[in-house]
Order: sequence, then structure tokens, then C-alpha cells
Amino acid sequence: MPDVIAPGLSVLFCGINPSLYSAAIGHHFARPGNRFWKALQGAGFTDRVLAPSEDRRLLEWHCGLTNLVSRATAAAAELSDVDLLVGRRRFEREVRRFTPSWVAVLGLGAYRIAFVRPRATVGEQPERLGSAKVWVLPNPSGLHANYQLPDLVRAFGACRTAAGLV
Repeated sequence: MPDVIAPGLSVLFCGINPSLYSAAIGHHFARPGNRFWKALQGAGFTDRVLAPSEDRRLLEWHCGLTNLVSRATAAAAELSDVDLLVGRRRFEREVRRFTPSWVAVLGLGAYRIAFVRPRATVGEQPERLGSAKVWVLPNPSGLHANYQLPDLVRAFGACRTAAGLV
């Protein structure tokens, strides 16, 4: 799954790992039912809902996409703690190389494991990755019903405000 990344982004969104469907078509958050693109637009990161096939256009809004783990699975629950810990090291290297202002990790449970922060909550985190500030967002997968679209839009909007993109 190719990263959508460039130096000096405002926000680098980091998913947990690609779905089998996303990996098959080569675009991020492509599985039907994933609410990432709708949440992104609803929060004002983009001026319209992008199709997954337009994921590279996110760079026009100074945002990018990557994943903690590159291996595709049917569900993120198939990943082990070791997968997430190893993935974090790769992600940290990418953040240091491309120096985004913010990183937004999509998935509280994965963040807690990968970054060894068992009490972390959604929102801004106290640590930094290199010079980047860290924000945790809920997982937008349609498999996770804990957050409905309006909740995701509010959470993404708070990240956008913190990043100074308002």
C-alpha cells in the first residue's frame, strides 16, 4: 500500500493497517462502509468527500496517509501486539523523515498498544514524534460502531482546529 506523503505536511493521518479491499485496489480507506473520507470532509479538511481512488489528492490539503502496519488483514483485530510495536518504529522513522506538524493516529486501541500508552484517550497526546504533535482519533472503520459519523466529524474537527487549519 503506497503512502500518500510529502515533506512538511500539516497532518499525517496514520491508519492501523490496510483492509484486504484497500490493498487489492491500492487506495487508502477504500472498503465500503469506511467513514474516513466522509469524516475528513465533514470536519473541513477537504471541500468535498474524496473517493478512495483520489487519496493522493489529499496532499493538496497538506495532509497525508500512512499505516502503522503495512500487512493487509480482513480486520485490524488480526494484528498482534508485536505487529503494532514493530509498525510504530517504522512509522516513527517516516515522521522524522517527512516532518509533519501533526500526526493523527486512527484507532485508540492500536495507539495504546503500539505506543505503550494504556491510559491514552482520544485527542492530543503529551508526547511528540520527532517534532510532530500527536493526536489520536477514533477508528473510522465501519466495523467499529462506537463512534457514529457525527462523532467522528467532531473528533476530526477538533484535530483540524488544533492543527490550526481552521
